[in-house]
Amino acid sequence: MKKGFLLIILSFSLFNFSFSQDIFFIQNKKKSDKIKFKLINNLIVIPVEINGVTLSFLLDTGVTKPIIFNFLNVSDTLRIRNTEKIFLRGLGEGESVETLKSENNVVKIGDAIKLNQDLYAIYDTNLNFAPRLGFPVHGIIGYDLFKDLVVEINYSNRFIRLSEPYLYTYKSCNKCERLNLEFYKNKPYINGEVNIDKKDISVKLLIDSGGSDALWLFEDDSLGIKSSNKYFNDFLGHGLSGSVYGKRSKVKTFSLKSFSLKNANVAFPDSVYVSHAKKFKNRSGSVAGNILKRFNVIIDYKRAIITLNKNRYFNDKFKYNKSGIEIAHSGFRFVKEKDNNVTNSYGVSTKTDATSLAVNNRYKISLKPTYVIVELRKNSPAEKAGLRKGDIILSINNKSSYQFKLNQMIQMFYGNKGDRIKLRIERNYNIIDFKKILTFEFKLEDVFN
Repeated sequence: MKKGFLLIILSFSLFNFSFSQDIFFIQNKKKSDKIKFKLINNLIVIPVEINGVTLSFLLDTGVTKPIIFNFLNVSDTLRIRNTEKIFLRGLGEGESVETLKSENNVVKIGDAIKLNQDLYAIYDTNLNFAPRLGFPVHGIIGYDLFKDLVVEINYSNRFIRLSEPYLYTYKSCNKCERLNLEFYKNKPYINGEVNIDKKDISVKLLIDSGGSDALWLFEDDSLGIKSSNKYFNDFLGHGLSGSVYGKRSKVKTFSLKSFSLKNANVAFPDSVYVSHAKKFKNRSGSVAGNILKRFNVIIDYKRAIITLNKNRYFNDKFKYNKSGIEIAHSGFRFVKEKDNNVTNSYGVSTKTDATSLAVNNRYKISLKPTYVIVELRKNSPAEKAGLRKGDIILSINNKSSYQFKLNQMIQMFYGNKGDRIKLRIERNYNIIDFKKILTFEFKLEDVFN
Protein backbone atom coordinates (compact mmCIF):
# COMPACT_ATOMS: atom_id res chain seq x y z
CA MET A 1 0.00 0.00 0.00
CA LYS A 2 2.76 2.41 0.91
CA LYS A 3 4.69 1.68 -2.28
CA GLY A 4 1.57 2.22 -4.40
CA PHE A 5 0.79 5.44 -2.59
CA LEU A 6 4.37 6.64 -3.08
CA LEU A 7 4.21 5.79 -6.79
CA ILE A 8 1.01 7.82 -7.22
CA ILE A 9 2.51 10.84 -5.41
CA LEU A 10 5.71 10.62 -7.45
CA SER A 11 3.80 10.34 -10.73
CA PHE A 12 1.66 13.35 -9.78
CA SER A 13 4.79 15.39 -8.90
CA LEU A 14 6.45 14.52 -12.20
CA PHE A 15 3.28 15.48 -14.05
CA ASN A 16 3.20 18.85 -12.25
CA PHE A 17 6.86 19.48 -13.04
CA SER A 18 6.50 18.66 -16.74
CA PHE A 19 3.39 20.83 -16.94
CA SER A 20 5.04 23.77 -15.16
CA GLN A 21 7.87 23.91 -17.67
CA ASP A 22 5.46 25.54 -20.11
CA ILE A 23 4.17 28.20 -17.70
CA PHE A 24 5.56 30.76 -15.27
CA PHE A 25 5.35 29.57 -11.67
CA ILE A 26 6.58 31.06 -8.39
CA GLN A 27 9.49 29.31 -6.66
CA ASN A 28 8.71 30.16 -3.04
CA LYS A 29 6.27 29.11 -0.33
CA LYS A 30 4.17 32.28 -0.54
CA LYS A 31 3.65 31.75 -4.29
CA SER A 32 4.08 35.49 -4.69
CA ASP A 33 7.03 37.81 -5.31
CA LYS A 34 7.65 41.55 -5.42
CA ILE A 35 10.01 43.07 -8.03
CA LYS A 36 11.10 46.71 -8.18
CA PHE A 37 10.99 48.46 -11.56
CA LYS A 38 12.22 51.66 -13.17
CA LEU A 39 9.59 54.00 -14.61
CA ILE A 40 11.14 55.71 -17.63
CA ASN A 41 9.01 57.97 -19.80
CA ASN A 42 5.89 56.19 -18.43
CA LEU A 43 7.35 52.77 -19.36
CA ILE A 44 8.01 49.90 -16.95
CA VAL A 45 11.53 48.41 -17.11
CA ILE A 46 12.04 45.21 -15.11
CA PRO A 47 15.03 42.88 -14.58
CA VAL A 48 14.64 39.60 -16.50
CA GLU A 49 17.09 36.72 -16.38
CA ILE A 50 17.51 34.80 -19.65
CA ASN A 51 19.51 31.57 -19.47
CA GLY A 52 21.40 32.93 -16.46
CA VAL A 53 22.05 36.44 -17.85
CA THR A 54 20.22 39.38 -16.21
CA LEU A 55 18.82 41.94 -18.68
CA SER A 56 16.38 44.87 -18.71
CA PHE A 57 12.98 44.30 -20.37
CA LEU A 58 9.95 46.47 -21.03
CA LEU A 59 6.79 45.05 -19.46
CA ASP A 60 4.34 45.45 -22.32
CA THR A 61 0.72 44.28 -22.23
CA GLY A 62 0.50 45.03 -25.94
CA VAL A 63 3.08 42.45 -27.06
CA THR A 64 2.25 38.78 -27.57
CA LYS A 65 5.78 37.44 -28.11
CA PRO A 66 8.88 38.07 -25.96
CA ILE A 67 11.52 39.87 -28.02
CA ILE A 68 15.26 40.38 -27.62
CA PHE A 69 16.91 43.20 -29.56
CA ASN A 70 19.81 42.90 -31.97
CA PHE A 71 22.67 44.56 -30.11
CA LEU A 72 23.19 41.50 -27.90
CA ASN A 73 25.30 38.61 -29.12
CA VAL A 74 22.31 36.40 -28.41
CA SER A 75 23.76 33.18 -29.77
CA ASP A 76 26.82 33.19 -27.46
CA THR A 77 25.98 35.34 -24.43
CA LEU A 78 22.51 33.89 -23.85
CA ARG A 79 23.20 30.44 -25.32
CA ILE A 80 20.07 30.76 -27.46
CA ARG A 81 19.51 27.60 -29.46
CA ASN A 82 17.10 25.72 -31.73
CA THR A 83 16.43 28.81 -33.84
CA GLU A 84 14.21 29.24 -36.90
CA LYS A 85 13.61 32.36 -39.00
CA ILE A 86 10.17 34.04 -38.85
CA PHE A 87 8.77 37.54 -39.51
CA LEU A 88 6.94 39.81 -37.05
CA ARG A 89 4.72 42.80 -37.92
CA GLY A 90 4.19 45.87 -35.75
CA LEU A 91 3.31 49.57 -35.87
CA GLY A 92 4.89 51.67 -38.62
CA GLU A 93 4.73 51.70 -42.40
CA GLY A 94 7.81 49.51 -42.91
CA GLU A 95 7.98 45.83 -43.76
CA SER A 96 7.74 42.91 -41.39
CA VAL A 97 10.82 42.41 -39.23
CA GLU A 98 13.00 39.33 -39.60
CA THR A 99 13.56 37.47 -36.33
CA LEU A 100 15.04 34.22 -35.12
CA LYS A 101 12.69 32.14 -33.01
CA SER A 102 14.39 30.18 -30.25
CA GLU A 103 12.86 27.48 -28.04
CA ASN A 104 13.63 25.95 -24.63
CA ASN A 105 14.98 29.09 -22.94
CA VAL A 106 14.92 29.51 -19.15
CA VAL A 107 13.41 32.85 -18.08
CA LYS A 108 13.33 34.19 -14.51
CA ILE A 109 11.61 37.33 -13.19
CA GLY A 110 12.22 37.52 -9.46
CA ASP A 111 11.08 34.16 -8.10
CA ALA A 112 8.90 33.49 -11.15
CA ILE A 113 10.45 31.02 -13.58
CA LYS A 114 9.56 29.40 -16.88
CA LEU A 115 11.72 26.53 -18.12
CA ASN A 116 10.62 26.35 -21.72
CA GLN A 117 10.20 29.86 -23.14
CA ASP A 118 10.14 30.83 -26.81
CA LEU A 119 12.12 33.99 -27.63
CA TYR A 120 12.28 36.11 -30.76
CA ALA A 121 15.64 37.75 -31.49
CA ILE A 122 15.55 40.81 -33.78
CA TYR A 123 18.74 41.70 -35.65
CA ASP A 124 17.60 44.99 -37.21
CA THR A 125 20.10 47.58 -35.94
CA ASN A 126 17.45 50.32 -36.12
CA LEU A 127 15.33 48.62 -33.47
CA ASN A 128 17.05 49.78 -30.32
CA PHE A 129 14.99 51.70 -27.78
CA ALA A 130 17.91 52.51 -25.49
CA PRO A 131 18.96 55.77 -27.26
CA ARG A 132 15.44 57.24 -26.90
CA LEU A 133 15.02 56.10 -23.29
CA GLY A 134 18.54 56.85 -22.09
CA PHE A 135 18.59 53.44 -20.44
CA PRO A 136 19.58 50.02 -21.84
CA VAL A 137 16.54 47.98 -22.84
CA HIS A 138 17.35 44.50 -24.09
CA GLY A 139 13.88 43.22 -24.86
CA ILE A 140 10.12 43.18 -24.32
CA ILE A 141 7.90 40.68 -22.51
CA GLY A 142 4.13 40.63 -22.10
CA TYR A 143 1.53 37.96 -22.76
CA ASP A 144 3.58 34.96 -21.63
CA LEU A 145 3.88 36.43 -18.13
CA PHE A 146 0.37 37.90 -17.83
CA LYS A 147 -1.42 34.72 -18.94
CA ASP A 148 0.15 32.64 -16.17
CA LEU A 149 0.24 34.98 -13.17
CA VAL A 150 -1.76 37.76 -11.53
CA VAL A 151 0.32 40.91 -12.07
CA GLU A 152 -0.06 43.86 -9.72
CA ILE A 153 1.56 47.06 -11.02
CA ASN A 154 2.12 49.63 -8.30
CA TYR A 155 3.09 52.71 -10.31
CA SER A 156 3.27 54.99 -7.26
CA ASN A 157 5.84 52.83 -5.40
CA ARG A 158 7.34 51.34 -8.57
CA PHE A 159 7.08 47.63 -8.04
CA ILE A 160 5.20 44.72 -9.55
CA ARG A 161 3.91 41.76 -7.58
CA LEU A 162 3.57 38.39 -9.29
CA SER A 163 1.20 35.83 -7.78
CA GLU A 164 -0.10 32.37 -8.57
CA PRO A 165 -3.74 32.86 -9.71
CA TYR A 166 -5.20 29.91 -7.77
CA LEU A 167 -3.96 31.35 -4.44
CA TYR A 168 -4.61 35.02 -5.13
CA THR A 169 -7.29 36.74 -3.03
CA TYR A 170 -8.64 40.22 -3.69
CA LYS A 171 -8.69 42.76 -0.87
CA SER A 172 -11.79 44.88 -0.40
CA CYS A 173 -11.44 48.29 -2.03
CA ASN A 174 -14.39 50.68 -2.03
CA LYS A 175 -12.63 53.23 -4.24
CA CYS A 176 -11.47 50.72 -6.86
CA GLU A 177 -13.07 50.03 -10.22
CA ARG A 178 -13.06 46.59 -11.82
CA LEU A 179 -13.41 46.23 -15.58
CA ASN A 180 -13.85 43.15 -17.73
CA LEU A 181 -11.05 42.25 -20.13
CA GLU A 182 -11.68 41.12 -23.68
CA PHE A 183 -9.00 39.39 -25.73
CA TYR A 184 -8.12 39.42 -29.40
CA LYS A 185 -5.03 37.52 -30.51
CA ASN A 186 -3.86 37.33 -26.89
CA LYS A 187 -4.03 41.10 -26.36
CA PRO A 188 -6.22 42.68 -23.63
CA TYR A 189 -8.95 45.27 -24.35
CA ILE A 190 -11.21 47.35 -22.11
CA ASN A 191 -14.19 49.59 -22.72
CA GLY A 192 -13.96 53.31 -21.98
CA GLU A 193 -15.56 56.57 -23.00
CA VAL A 194 -14.24 59.79 -24.53
CA ASN A 195 -15.94 63.16 -24.85
CA ILE A 196 -15.23 64.78 -28.22
CA ASP A 197 -17.12 67.88 -29.42
CA LYS A 198 -19.50 67.57 -26.45
CA LYS A 199 -20.40 64.02 -27.45
CA ASP A 200 -19.77 60.94 -25.27
CA ILE A 201 -18.38 58.10 -27.39
CA SER A 202 -17.83 54.50 -26.27
CA VAL A 203 -14.41 53.14 -27.25
CA LYS A 204 -12.74 49.74 -27.08
CA LEU A 205 -9.06 50.18 -26.28
CA LEU A 206 -5.98 47.99 -26.22
CA ILE A 207 -4.25 48.14 -22.81
CA ASP A 208 -0.74 49.10 -23.88
CA SER A 209 1.73 49.46 -21.00
CA GLY A 210 4.48 49.51 -23.66
CA GLY A 211 3.31 52.90 -24.99
CA SER A 212 4.45 56.12 -23.31
CA ASP A 213 1.58 58.29 -24.59
CA ALA A 214 -1.78 58.71 -22.84
CA LEU A 215 -4.39 57.80 -25.42
CA TRP A 216 -4.35 56.81 -29.09
CA LEU A 217 -7.57 56.88 -31.10
CA PHE A 218 -8.21 55.73 -34.66
CA GLU A 219 -10.16 58.40 -36.52
CA ASP A 220 -13.64 57.29 -37.57
CA ASP A 221 -16.06 59.98 -38.78
CA SER A 222 -19.04 57.63 -38.53
CA LEU A 223 -18.46 57.30 -34.76
CA GLY A 224 -17.43 60.91 -34.24
CA ILE A 225 -13.85 59.94 -33.36
CA LYS A 226 -11.77 62.78 -34.80
CA SER A 227 -9.38 65.47 -33.65
CA SER A 228 -10.61 68.90 -32.64
CA ASN A 229 -9.63 72.00 -34.60
CA LYS A 230 -6.72 72.44 -32.20
CA TYR A 231 -4.07 69.90 -33.15
CA PHE A 232 -0.60 69.63 -34.65
CA ASN A 233 1.14 66.96 -36.70
CA ASP A 234 3.89 65.18 -34.83
CA PHE A 235 6.12 62.14 -34.44
CA LEU A 236 4.15 59.75 -32.20
CA GLY A 237 6.59 56.93 -31.60
CA HIS A 238 8.54 54.05 -33.04
CA GLY A 239 7.10 50.59 -33.60
CA LEU A 240 8.58 47.29 -34.77
CA SER A 241 7.90 48.26 -38.38
CA GLY A 242 9.09 51.88 -38.26
CA SER A 243 8.16 55.36 -37.07
CA VAL A 244 4.55 56.46 -36.51
CA TYR A 245 3.26 59.98 -37.24
CA GLY A 246 -0.10 61.64 -36.74
CA LYS A 247 -2.04 64.38 -34.98
CA ARG A 248 -1.71 65.41 -31.34
CA SER A 249 -4.72 66.92 -29.63
CA LYS A 250 -6.83 66.82 -26.43
CA VAL A 251 -10.12 65.21 -25.43
CA LYS A 252 -12.38 66.98 -22.97
CA THR A 253 -12.64 63.86 -20.80
CA PHE A 254 -11.59 60.23 -20.87
CA SER A 255 -13.46 57.87 -18.56
CA LEU A 256 -13.06 54.35 -17.22
CA LYS A 257 -16.29 53.70 -15.31
CA SER A 258 -16.38 56.31 -12.50
CA PHE A 259 -12.80 57.50 -13.08
CA SER A 260 -12.73 60.56 -15.32
CA LEU A 261 -9.61 62.38 -16.56
CA LYS A 262 -9.95 65.93 -17.92
CA ASN A 263 -8.09 67.43 -20.91
CA ALA A 264 -6.30 64.16 -21.57
CA ASN A 265 -3.65 64.02 -24.28
CA VAL A 266 -4.71 62.10 -27.35
CA ALA A 267 -2.90 61.11 -30.53
CA PHE A 268 -4.59 60.21 -33.81
CA PRO A 269 -2.06 58.11 -35.77
CA ASP A 270 -2.22 58.33 -39.56
CA SER A 271 -3.98 55.22 -40.85
CA VAL A 272 -1.03 54.12 -43.00
CA TYR A 273 1.05 53.49 -39.84
CA VAL A 274 -1.58 51.48 -37.94
CA SER A 275 -3.20 49.40 -40.68
CA HIS A 276 -1.94 46.23 -39.01
CA ALA A 277 -3.35 47.29 -35.61
CA LYS A 278 -6.77 48.05 -37.12
CA LYS A 279 -7.36 44.46 -38.22
CA PHE A 280 -9.42 44.09 -35.05
CA LYS A 281 -12.37 46.09 -36.38
CA ASN A 282 -13.92 46.77 -32.97
CA ARG A 283 -10.74 48.45 -31.74
CA SER A 284 -10.88 52.23 -31.30
CA GLY A 285 -7.28 52.76 -30.18
CA SER A 286 -5.04 52.27 -27.11
CA VAL A 287 -4.78 53.41 -23.51
CA ALA A 288 -1.10 53.69 -22.59
CA GLY A 289 1.44 54.55 -19.90
CA ASN A 290 0.58 58.20 -19.30
CA ILE A 291 -2.91 57.15 -18.21
CA LEU A 292 -2.12 53.74 -16.72
CA LYS A 293 0.51 55.25 -14.37
CA ARG A 294 -2.29 57.25 -12.67
CA PHE A 295 -3.58 53.98 -11.18
CA ASN A 296 -2.26 51.06 -9.23
CA VAL A 297 -3.37 48.15 -11.36
CA ILE A 298 -4.14 44.46 -10.90
CA ILE A 299 -4.21 42.52 -14.18
CA ASP A 300 -5.77 39.06 -13.98
CA TYR A 301 -5.96 37.24 -17.32
CA LYS A 302 -7.31 34.02 -15.76
CA ARG A 303 -10.41 35.81 -14.46
CA ALA A 304 -10.39 38.29 -17.38
CA ILE A 305 -10.54 41.37 -15.14
CA ILE A 306 -8.46 44.47 -14.44
CA THR A 307 -8.71 46.41 -11.17
CA LEU A 308 -7.88 50.12 -11.03
CA ASN A 309 -7.17 52.17 -7.91
CA LYS A 310 -6.19 55.79 -8.50
CA ASN A 311 -2.85 56.87 -7.02
CA ARG A 312 -0.89 60.10 -6.40
CA TYR A 313 -0.40 60.69 -10.13
CA PHE A 314 -4.12 60.72 -10.89
CA ASN A 315 -4.60 64.51 -10.84
CA ASP A 316 -1.31 65.39 -12.57
CA LYS A 317 -1.82 67.68 -15.56
CA PHE A 318 -1.33 66.15 -18.98
CA LYS A 319 1.81 67.70 -20.47
CA TYR A 320 3.33 67.40 -23.92
CA ASN A 321 6.52 68.36 -25.73
CA LYS A 322 6.14 72.07 -26.53
CA SER A 323 9.53 72.46 -28.21
CA GLY A 324 9.00 70.33 -31.30
CA ILE A 325 12.22 68.33 -30.97
CA GLU A 326 12.86 64.73 -29.97
CA ILE A 327 16.32 63.86 -28.72
CA ALA A 328 18.16 60.59 -28.24
CA HIS A 329 21.39 59.33 -26.78
CA SER A 330 24.01 59.08 -29.53
CA GLY A 331 27.15 57.48 -28.15
CA PHE A 332 29.87 59.16 -26.10
CA ARG A 333 32.57 61.79 -26.54
CA PHE A 334 35.62 62.92 -24.59
CA VAL A 335 35.12 66.14 -22.62
CA LYS A 336 37.74 68.24 -20.82
CA GLU A 337 36.49 69.39 -17.43
CA LYS A 338 37.77 70.59 -14.08
CA ASP A 339 39.03 67.82 -11.80
CA ASN A 340 37.74 68.20 -8.25
CA ASN A 341 39.54 65.07 -7.07
CA VAL A 342 43.03 65.00 -5.62
CA THR A 343 45.68 63.77 -8.08
CA ASN A 344 49.05 62.26 -7.39
CA SER A 345 52.39 63.32 -8.87
CA TYR A 346 51.71 61.29 -12.02
CA GLY A 347 48.52 63.23 -12.78
CA VAL A 348 46.28 60.23 -12.15
CA SER A 349 43.20 60.76 -9.97
CA THR A 350 43.35 58.93 -6.66
CA LYS A 351 39.60 58.36 -7.02
CA THR A 352 39.18 55.45 -9.42
CA ASP A 353 37.07 56.30 -12.45
CA ALA A 354 37.23 54.07 -15.50
CA THR A 355 35.76 56.80 -17.74
CA SER A 356 38.21 59.63 -17.00
CA LEU A 357 41.92 60.44 -17.01
CA ALA A 358 43.58 63.41 -15.28
CA VAL A 359 45.73 65.48 -17.68
CA ASN A 360 47.15 67.76 -14.95
CA ASN A 361 46.30 68.86 -11.41
CA ARG A 362 43.29 70.92 -12.55
CA TYR A 363 41.68 69.15 -15.51
CA LYS A 364 40.69 65.71 -16.62
CA ILE A 365 39.32 64.19 -19.82
CA SER A 366 36.12 62.21 -19.30
CA LEU A 367 33.88 60.09 -21.47
CA LYS A 368 30.40 61.67 -21.47
CA PRO A 369 27.06 60.89 -23.18
CA THR A 370 26.11 62.73 -26.36
CA TYR A 371 22.54 63.77 -27.25
CA VAL A 372 21.30 64.41 -30.77
CA ILE A 373 18.08 65.78 -32.30
CA VAL A 374 16.37 62.85 -34.06
CA GLU A 375 12.94 64.35 -34.85
CA LEU A 376 11.92 67.95 -35.59
CA ARG A 377 8.29 69.01 -35.81
CA LYS A 378 7.37 71.30 -38.67
CA ASN A 379 6.56 74.90 -37.66
CA SER A 380 7.56 74.15 -34.07
CA PRO A 381 9.44 76.70 -31.93
CA ALA A 382 12.66 74.70 -32.39
CA GLU A 383 12.35 74.52 -36.19
CA LYS A 384 11.46 78.21 -36.49
CA ALA A 385 14.55 79.04 -34.42
CA GLY A 386 16.75 77.24 -36.98
CA LEU A 387 17.52 73.88 -35.37
CA ARG A 388 17.91 70.78 -37.56
CA LYS A 389 17.76 67.01 -37.25
CA GLY A 390 21.23 65.69 -36.54
CA ASP A 391 22.30 68.67 -34.41
CA ILE A 392 24.30 67.52 -31.38
CA ILE A 393 23.27 69.31 -28.17
CA LEU A 394 26.28 70.62 -26.24
CA SER A 395 24.41 72.63 -23.60
CA ILE A 396 20.89 73.60 -22.58
CA ASN A 397 20.24 76.87 -20.74
CA ASN A 398 24.00 77.30 -20.24
CA LYS A 399 24.45 73.90 -18.57
CA SER A 400 26.43 71.17 -20.35
CA SER A 401 24.15 68.51 -21.78
CA TYR A 402 26.20 65.66 -20.31
CA GLN A 403 25.23 66.86 -16.83
CA PHE A 404 21.64 65.80 -17.57
CA LYS A 405 20.10 62.38 -17.83
CA LEU A 406 18.15 62.05 -21.06
CA ASN A 407 14.79 62.10 -19.26
CA GLN A 408 15.76 65.24 -17.31
CA MET A 409 16.53 67.09 -20.53
CA ILE A 410 13.33 65.92 -22.21
CA GLN A 411 11.27 67.16 -19.24
CA MET A 412 12.53 70.70 -19.90
CA PHE A 413 10.70 70.59 -23.25
CA TYR A 414 7.48 69.73 -21.38
CA GLY A 415 7.63 72.95 -19.36
CA ASN A 416 5.24 75.91 -19.29
CA LYS A 417 4.23 78.14 -22.14
CA GLY A 418 6.81 80.92 -22.50
CA ASP A 419 9.69 79.05 -20.85
CA ARG A 420 12.95 80.00 -22.57
CA ILE A 421 15.16 77.29 -24.02
CA LYS A 422 18.72 78.11 -25.10
CA LEU A 423 20.59 75.37 -26.97
CA ARG A 424 24.25 75.35 -27.93
CA ILE A 425 24.76 72.76 -30.65
CA GLU A 426 27.37 71.23 -32.91
CA ARG A 427 26.36 70.91 -36.55
CA ASN A 428 28.08 68.67 -39.08
CA TYR A 429 27.93 70.04 -42.62
CA ASN A 430 28.84 66.69 -44.24
CA ILE A 431 32.20 68.10 -45.27
CA ILE A 432 35.28 66.38 -43.90
CA ASP A 433 36.13 67.83 -40.49
CA PHE A 434 33.82 70.82 -41.02
CA LYS A 435 31.70 71.30 -37.93
CA LYS A 436 30.25 74.49 -36.52
CA ILE A 437 29.19 75.50 -33.01
CA LEU A 438 25.90 77.44 -33.03
CA THR A 439 23.51 78.85 -30.41
CA PHE A 440 19.73 79.02 -30.73
CA GLU A 441 17.00 80.34 -28.46
CA PHE A 442 13.24 79.85 -28.49
CA LYS A 443 10.25 79.87 -26.15
CA LEU A 444 7.91 76.94 -25.53
CA GLU A 445 4.53 77.35 -27.23
CA ASP A 446 1.23 75.77 -26.15
CA VAL A 447 -0.96 74.96 -29.14
CA PHE A 448 -4.00 74.40 -26.91
CA ASN A 449 -3.87 77.63 -24.86
